[in-house]
Amino acid sequence: MNITSKLPNVGTTIFTVMSQLANKHQAINLSQGFPNFDCDERLKNLVSHYMAKGANQYAPMAGLPLLRERLAEKMNGLYGCDLHPESEITVTLGATEALFTAITAFVHPGDEVIIIEPAYDSYRPAIELAGGIPVVYELRAPDYRIDWTALRQLIGPKTRMLIINSPHNPTGTTLKAEDLKALAAAVAGTEVLVLSDEVYEHLVFDGQEHQSVLRYPSLWERSIVTYSFGKTYHNTGWRVGYCIAPKALMTEFRKVHQFNVFSITTPLQYALADYILEKEAYLGLADFYQQKRDQFLEALQDSPFQPLRCEGTYFQLASYASISEEYDLDFAKRMTRDYGVAVIPISVFYSSQRDDKVIRFCFAKTPDLLQKAGELLAAVGSGV
Repeated sequence: MNITSKLPNVGTTIFTVMSQLANKHQAINLSQGFPNFDCDERLKNLVSHYMAKGANQYAPMAGLPLLRERLAEKMNGLYGCDLHPESEITVTLGATEALFTAITAFVHPGDEVIIIEPAYDSYRPAIELAGGIPVVYELRAPDYRIDWTALRQLIGPKTRMLIINSPHNPTGTTLKAEDLKALAAAVAGTEVLVLSDEVYEHLVFDGQEHQSVLRYPSLWERSIVTYSFGKTYHNTGWRVGYCIAPKALMTEFRKVHQFNVFSITTPLQYALADYILEKEAYLGLADFYQQKRDQFLEALQDSPFQPLRCEGTYFQLASYASISEEYDLDFAKRMTRDYGVAVIPISVFYSSQRDDKVIRFCFAKTPDLLQKAGELLAAVGSGV
Protein backbone atom coordinates (compact mmCIF):
# COMPACT_ATOMS: atom_id res chain seq x y z
CA MET A 1 0.00 0.00 0.00
CA ASN A 2 1.37 3.40 -0.97
CA ILE A 3 1.08 5.94 1.82
CA THR A 4 1.95 9.56 1.12
CA SER A 5 2.69 11.32 4.37
CA LYS A 6 1.20 14.77 4.92
CA LEU A 7 4.07 15.43 7.34
CA PRO A 8 7.04 13.66 5.74
CA ASN A 9 9.63 15.50 7.80
CA VAL A 10 8.01 14.90 11.17
CA GLY A 11 9.19 12.17 13.52
CA THR A 12 8.85 11.55 17.23
CA THR A 13 8.92 14.78 19.22
CA ILE A 14 12.08 15.72 21.10
CA PHE A 15 10.10 15.69 24.35
CA THR A 16 9.25 12.02 23.93
CA VAL A 17 12.80 11.19 22.80
CA MET A 18 14.44 12.85 25.79
CA SER A 19 11.91 11.53 28.32
CA GLN A 20 12.48 8.00 27.04
CA LEU A 21 16.23 8.52 27.28
CA ALA A 22 15.81 9.84 30.82
CA ASN A 23 13.85 6.73 31.79
CA LYS A 24 16.43 4.46 30.18
CA HIS A 25 19.31 6.03 32.12
CA GLN A 26 17.28 6.82 35.27
CA ALA A 27 18.16 10.48 34.83
CA ILE A 28 16.44 13.45 36.42
CA ASN A 29 13.98 14.61 33.76
CA LEU A 30 14.28 18.38 33.34
CA SER A 31 13.41 18.05 29.66
CA GLN A 32 9.67 17.69 29.12
CA GLY A 33 7.60 20.54 30.55
CA PHE A 34 5.50 19.05 33.30
CA PRO A 35 5.55 19.30 37.11
CA ASN A 36 6.69 16.33 39.19
CA PHE A 37 4.19 17.32 41.90
CA ASP A 38 0.44 16.88 42.03
CA CYS A 39 -2.40 19.36 41.68
CA ASP A 40 -4.49 20.54 44.64
CA GLU A 41 -6.31 17.77 46.50
CA ARG A 42 -9.42 19.94 46.63
CA LEU A 43 -9.49 20.18 42.84
CA LYS A 44 -9.21 16.39 42.51
CA ASN A 45 -11.99 15.95 45.07
CA LEU A 46 -14.22 18.27 43.08
CA VAL A 47 -13.84 16.00 40.04
CA SER A 48 -14.80 12.97 42.10
CA HIS A 49 -17.75 14.89 43.55
CA TYR A 50 -19.16 15.73 40.14
CA MET A 51 -18.57 12.22 38.81
CA ALA A 52 -20.50 10.81 41.76
CA LYS A 53 -23.20 13.43 41.22
CA GLY A 54 -23.76 12.16 37.68
CA ALA A 55 -22.03 14.78 35.52
CA ASN A 56 -20.76 12.11 33.15
CA GLN A 57 -22.45 12.81 29.81
CA TYR A 58 -21.46 15.14 26.99
CA ALA A 59 -20.87 18.75 27.89
CA PRO A 60 -22.03 21.45 25.46
CA MET A 61 -19.79 21.72 22.42
CA ALA A 62 -18.49 25.18 23.40
CA GLY A 63 -17.96 24.23 27.03
CA LEU A 64 -19.91 24.26 30.25
CA PRO A 65 -21.75 27.62 30.44
CA LEU A 66 -20.84 28.14 34.10
CA LEU A 67 -17.15 27.64 33.38
CA ARG A 68 -17.25 30.07 30.45
CA GLU A 69 -19.05 32.66 32.58
CA ARG A 70 -16.43 32.44 35.30
CA LEU A 71 -13.62 32.59 32.76
CA ALA A 72 -15.15 35.79 31.38
CA GLU A 73 -15.20 37.27 34.88
CA LYS A 74 -11.60 36.23 35.47
CA MET A 75 -10.28 37.68 32.21
CA ASN A 76 -12.20 40.91 32.67
CA GLY A 77 -10.66 41.29 36.12
CA LEU A 78 -7.15 40.57 34.84
CA TYR A 79 -7.11 42.37 31.49
CA GLY A 80 -10.16 44.65 31.40
CA CYS A 81 -11.66 42.85 28.40
CA ASP A 82 -15.47 42.60 28.49
CA LEU A 83 -16.06 39.12 27.08
CA HIS A 84 -19.32 37.44 26.10
CA PRO A 85 -19.07 33.88 27.47
CA GLU A 86 -21.72 32.53 25.10
CA SER A 87 -20.03 33.64 21.89
CA GLU A 88 -16.37 34.45 22.65
CA ILE A 89 -15.04 31.60 24.83
CA THR A 90 -14.66 27.91 23.94
CA VAL A 91 -13.30 25.18 26.22
CA THR A 92 -10.79 23.00 24.36
CA LEU A 93 -8.83 19.78 24.67
CA GLY A 94 -5.78 21.58 26.00
CA ALA A 95 -4.18 24.60 24.38
CA THR A 96 -2.67 22.48 21.61
CA GLU A 97 -6.13 21.61 20.28
CA ALA A 98 -7.01 25.29 20.42
CA LEU A 99 -3.90 26.18 18.42
CA PHE A 100 -4.54 23.45 15.85
CA THR A 101 -8.21 24.39 15.52
CA ALA A 102 -7.42 28.09 15.10
CA ILE A 103 -4.87 27.43 12.37
CA THR A 104 -7.11 24.92 10.59
CA ALA A 105 -10.10 27.26 10.72
CA PHE A 106 -8.41 30.28 9.15
CA VAL A 107 -5.39 29.17 7.10
CA HIS A 108 -6.10 28.20 3.50
CA PRO A 109 -3.73 26.58 0.98
CA GLY A 110 -1.11 29.11 -0.07
CA ASP A 111 -1.66 31.42 2.90
CA GLU A 112 1.47 32.55 4.71
CA VAL A 113 1.77 32.29 8.48
CA ILE A 114 4.57 34.09 10.33
CA ILE A 115 6.05 32.08 13.18
CA ILE A 116 8.67 33.40 15.57
CA GLU A 117 11.37 30.82 16.25
CA PRO A 118 12.47 29.13 18.41
CA ALA A 119 8.82 28.06 18.50
CA TYR A 120 6.63 25.48 20.18
CA ASP A 121 6.72 22.46 17.91
CA SER A 122 3.00 22.17 17.10
CA TYR A 123 2.76 25.42 15.11
CA ARG A 124 4.50 24.39 11.89
CA PRO A 125 2.82 20.96 11.43
CA ALA A 126 -0.62 22.53 11.86
CA ILE A 127 0.20 25.21 9.27
CA GLU A 128 1.47 22.60 6.82
CA LEU A 129 -1.57 20.35 7.30
CA ALA A 130 -3.77 23.34 6.44
CA GLY A 131 -1.76 23.91 3.26
CA GLY A 132 -0.24 27.10 4.62
CA ILE A 133 3.31 28.32 4.16
CA PRO A 134 5.35 28.98 7.32
CA VAL A 135 7.36 32.19 7.16
CA VAL A 136 10.02 32.21 9.84
CA TYR A 137 11.39 35.09 11.88
CA GLU A 138 14.39 33.94 13.93
CA LEU A 139 15.17 35.17 17.43
CA ARG A 140 18.82 35.16 18.43
CA ALA A 141 20.55 34.27 21.67
CA PRO A 142 21.16 35.52 24.24
CA ASP A 143 18.33 38.06 24.51
CA TYR A 144 15.80 36.57 22.03
CA ARG A 145 14.14 39.94 21.37
CA ILE A 146 12.01 40.84 18.35
CA ASP A 147 13.21 43.51 15.95
CA TRP A 148 9.78 44.70 14.87
CA THR A 149 11.12 46.64 11.91
CA ALA A 150 12.63 43.44 10.54
CA LEU A 151 9.59 41.32 11.34
CA ARG A 152 7.30 43.82 9.66
CA GLN A 153 9.14 43.22 6.39
CA LEU A 154 7.80 39.66 6.39
CA ILE A 155 4.17 40.79 6.24
CA GLY A 156 2.87 40.68 2.69
CA PRO A 157 -0.34 40.26 0.69
CA LYS A 158 -0.40 36.50 1.35
CA THR A 159 0.07 36.80 5.12
CA ARG A 160 -3.01 35.36 6.85
CA MET A 161 -1.76 34.92 10.42
CA LEU A 162 1.04 35.86 12.79
CA ILE A 163 1.66 33.64 15.82
CA ILE A 164 3.05 35.06 19.05
CA ASN A 165 3.81 33.33 22.33
CA SER A 166 4.32 35.13 25.64
CA PRO A 167 5.63 34.15 28.11
CA HIS A 168 7.71 32.35 25.53
CA ASN A 169 8.48 28.65 25.33
CA PRO A 170 11.34 27.79 25.12
CA THR A 171 13.24 31.01 25.86
CA GLY A 172 11.45 32.29 28.98
CA THR A 173 11.23 35.82 27.56
CA THR A 174 8.09 37.97 27.71
CA LEU A 175 6.56 40.53 25.41
CA LYS A 176 6.42 44.02 26.88
CA ALA A 177 3.84 46.76 26.34
CA GLU A 178 6.02 48.31 23.66
CA ASP A 179 6.11 44.96 21.84
CA LEU A 180 2.32 44.72 21.76
CA LYS A 181 2.08 48.30 20.52
CA ALA A 182 4.62 47.54 17.80
CA LEU A 183 2.64 44.44 16.83
CA ALA A 184 -0.56 46.47 16.63
CA ALA A 185 1.15 48.98 14.36
CA ALA A 186 2.59 46.20 12.18
CA VAL A 187 -0.79 44.59 11.45
CA ALA A 188 -2.87 47.77 11.30
CA GLY A 189 -4.64 48.13 7.95
CA THR A 190 -4.01 44.48 7.01
CA GLU A 191 -6.11 41.30 7.00
CA VAL A 192 -3.60 39.55 9.27
CA LEU A 193 -4.98 37.57 12.21
CA VAL A 194 -2.98 37.23 15.43
CA LEU A 195 -2.83 33.84 17.14
CA SER A 196 -1.61 34.52 20.67
CA ASP A 197 -0.38 31.55 22.71
CA GLU A 198 -0.64 32.70 26.34
CA VAL A 199 -0.59 29.40 28.23
CA TYR A 200 2.00 30.68 30.73
CA GLU A 201 0.08 33.90 31.44
CA HIS A 202 0.40 33.54 35.22
CA LEU A 203 4.11 32.67 35.20
CA VAL A 204 5.61 36.16 34.86
CA PHE A 205 8.39 37.07 37.29
CA ASP A 206 10.10 39.97 39.03
CA GLY A 207 6.97 42.05 39.49
CA GLN A 208 6.15 42.30 35.79
CA GLU A 209 2.60 41.99 34.39
CA HIS A 210 1.56 39.69 31.58
CA GLN A 211 0.85 41.71 28.45
CA SER A 212 -2.11 39.89 26.90
CA VAL A 213 -3.50 40.95 23.53
CA LEU A 214 -6.78 41.26 25.45
CA ARG A 215 -5.43 44.52 26.91
CA TYR A 216 -5.19 46.11 23.46
CA PRO A 217 -8.51 46.67 21.63
CA SER A 218 -6.97 46.99 18.17
CA LEU A 219 -5.25 43.63 18.64
CA TRP A 220 -8.17 41.93 20.39
CA GLU A 221 -10.48 42.52 17.43
CA ARG A 222 -8.22 40.39 15.18
CA SER A 223 -6.92 37.84 17.70
CA ILE A 224 -7.48 34.24 18.70
CA VAL A 225 -5.98 33.64 22.17
CA THR A 226 -5.21 30.26 23.75
CA TYR A 227 -4.83 29.27 27.40
CA SER A 228 -4.15 26.16 29.48
CA PHE A 229 -5.61 25.01 32.79
CA GLY A 230 -2.87 22.36 32.88
CA LYS A 231 -0.10 24.95 33.13
CA THR A 232 -2.00 26.94 35.76
CA TYR A 233 -3.17 24.13 38.03
CA HIS A 234 -0.31 21.60 37.67
CA ASN A 235 -2.49 19.01 35.88
CA THR A 236 -1.13 18.81 32.34
CA GLY A 237 -2.55 15.29 31.99
CA TRP A 238 -6.13 16.57 32.17
CA ARG A 239 -5.72 18.25 28.77
CA VAL A 240 -8.13 21.13 29.34
CA GLY A 241 -7.62 24.59 27.87
CA TYR A 242 -9.71 27.33 26.35
CA CYS A 243 -9.77 29.76 23.47
CA ILE A 244 -10.94 33.38 23.43
CA ALA A 245 -11.80 35.30 20.26
CA PRO A 246 -14.29 37.89 19.00
CA LYS A 247 -17.65 36.44 17.95
CA ALA A 248 -17.00 36.44 14.21
CA LEU A 249 -13.70 34.58 14.64
CA MET A 250 -15.08 32.23 17.29
CA THR A 251 -17.93 31.22 14.98
CA GLU A 252 -15.37 29.87 12.48
CA PHE A 253 -13.24 28.37 15.25
CA ARG A 254 -16.19 26.34 16.55
CA LYS A 255 -16.98 24.98 13.09
CA VAL A 256 -13.68 23.09 13.24
CA HIS A 257 -13.72 22.40 16.99
CA GLN A 258 -17.08 20.61 16.81
CA PHE A 259 -15.77 18.11 14.25
CA ASN A 260 -12.40 17.73 15.96
CA VAL A 261 -13.11 16.83 19.60
CA PHE A 262 -16.68 18.21 19.94
CA SER A 263 -16.64 18.62 23.73
CA ILE A 264 -14.38 18.29 26.74
CA THR A 265 -14.68 15.99 29.78
CA THR A 266 -17.72 17.09 31.76
CA PRO A 267 -16.75 16.52 35.42
CA LEU A 268 -13.41 18.26 34.86
CA GLN A 269 -15.24 21.35 33.63
CA TYR A 270 -17.56 21.42 36.63
CA ALA A 271 -14.59 21.06 38.97
CA LEU A 272 -12.65 23.83 37.23
CA ALA A 273 -15.69 26.11 37.30
CA ASP A 274 -15.74 25.82 41.11
CA TYR A 275 -11.99 25.97 41.61
CA ILE A 276 -11.49 29.08 39.47
CA LEU A 277 -13.19 31.07 42.24
CA GLU A 278 -10.11 30.43 44.41
CA LYS A 279 -8.15 33.32 42.94
CA GLU A 280 -5.00 32.76 44.95
CA ALA A 281 -4.45 29.50 43.07
CA TYR A 282 -3.53 31.51 39.98
CA LEU A 283 -2.62 34.89 41.45
CA GLY A 284 0.05 33.26 43.61
CA LEU A 285 1.54 31.26 40.77
CA ALA A 286 4.18 33.82 39.79
CA ASP A 287 5.72 33.83 43.28
CA PHE A 288 5.47 30.03 43.48
CA TYR A 289 7.45 29.48 40.29
CA GLN A 290 9.80 32.41 40.81
CA GLN A 291 10.99 30.71 43.99
CA LYS A 292 11.68 27.57 41.96
CA ARG A 293 13.51 29.56 39.29
CA ASP A 294 15.65 31.25 41.92
CA GLN A 295 16.40 27.97 43.68
CA PHE A 296 17.46 26.40 40.39
CA LEU A 297 19.64 29.37 39.52
CA GLU A 298 21.31 29.08 42.92
CA ALA A 299 21.84 25.36 42.32
CA LEU A 300 23.51 26.19 38.98
CA GLN A 301 26.05 28.55 40.55
CA ASP A 302 28.62 25.82 41.07
CA SER A 303 28.19 24.50 37.53
CA PRO A 304 29.95 25.72 34.37
CA PHE A 305 26.63 26.61 32.70
CA GLN A 306 25.80 30.26 31.97
CA PRO A 307 22.10 30.91 32.66
CA LEU A 308 20.21 33.28 30.39
CA ARG A 309 17.54 35.66 31.66
CA CYS A 310 14.24 33.93 32.53
CA GLU A 311 11.31 36.36 32.73
CA GLY A 312 8.49 33.81 32.69
CA THR A 313 7.34 30.19 32.06
CA TYR A 314 8.92 27.34 34.01
CA PHE A 315 11.88 26.99 31.67
CA GLN A 316 15.44 28.15 32.23
CA LEU A 317 17.89 28.42 29.34
CA ALA A 318 21.63 28.10 29.79
CA SER A 319 24.62 28.32 27.50
CA TYR A 320 27.11 25.46 27.47
CA ALA A 321 29.45 27.21 25.01
CA SER A 322 32.29 27.26 27.55
CA ILE A 323 31.92 23.51 28.13
CA SER A 324 31.68 21.90 24.71
CA GLU A 325 31.54 22.55 20.96
CA GLU A 326 29.16 19.63 20.44
CA TYR A 327 25.90 20.05 18.53
CA ASP A 328 23.26 20.75 21.14
CA LEU A 329 21.25 17.56 20.51
CA ASP A 330 24.38 15.44 20.97
CA PHE A 331 25.28 17.42 24.08
CA ALA A 332 21.78 16.96 25.53
CA LYS A 333 21.91 13.21 24.98
CA ARG A 334 25.35 13.04 26.58
CA MET A 335 24.08 15.06 29.55
CA THR A 336 21.31 12.51 30.05
CA ARG A 337 23.50 9.47 29.60
CA ASP A 338 26.69 10.55 31.40
CA TYR A 339 25.53 13.07 33.99
CA GLY A 340 22.01 11.96 34.80
CA VAL A 341 20.10 15.14 33.87
CA ALA A 342 17.81 15.21 30.82
CA VAL A 343 17.48 18.58 29.02
CA ILE A 344 16.12 19.88 25.72
CA PRO A 345 18.37 21.28 22.95
CA ILE A 346 17.13 24.60 21.56
CA SER A 347 18.01 23.83 17.93
CA VAL A 348 14.93 21.58 17.67
CA PHE A 349 12.71 24.67 18.02
CA TYR A 350 14.23 26.22 14.87
CA SER A 351 13.36 25.16 11.32
CA SER A 352 16.97 25.92 10.41
CA GLN A 353 18.26 23.79 13.31
CA ARG A 354 20.16 26.86 14.46
CA ASP A 355 22.65 25.86 17.18
CA ASP A 356 23.63 28.56 19.67
CA LYS A 357 24.97 26.07 22.27
CA VAL A 358 21.91 26.61 24.46
CA ILE A 359 19.81 24.04 26.30
CA ARG A 360 16.50 24.23 28.18
CA PHE A 361 15.83 23.06 31.73
CA CYS A 362 12.33 22.68 33.21
CA PHE A 363 12.28 23.83 36.85
CA ALA A 364 8.66 22.81 37.59
CA LYS A 365 10.03 20.31 40.08
CA THR A 366 10.17 19.76 43.82
CA PRO A 367 13.01 21.48 45.76
CA ASP A 368 14.81 18.21 46.47
CA LEU A 369 14.91 17.30 42.77
CA LEU A 370 16.18 20.76 41.78
CA GLN A 371 18.90 20.54 44.42
CA LYS A 372 19.94 17.08 43.25
CA ALA A 373 20.00 18.25 39.63
CA GLY A 374 22.24 21.16 40.62
CA GLU A 375 24.70 18.79 42.29
CA LEU A 376 24.86 16.62 39.16
CA LEU A 377 25.26 19.65 36.89
CA ALA A 378 28.15 20.91 39.01
CA ALA A 379 30.04 17.79 37.95
CA VAL A 380 29.82 18.69 34.26
CA GLY A 381 33.21 19.81 32.99
CA SER A 382 35.06 20.66 29.81
CA GLY A 383 35.65 16.98 29.16
CA VAL A 384 31.98 16.22 28.50
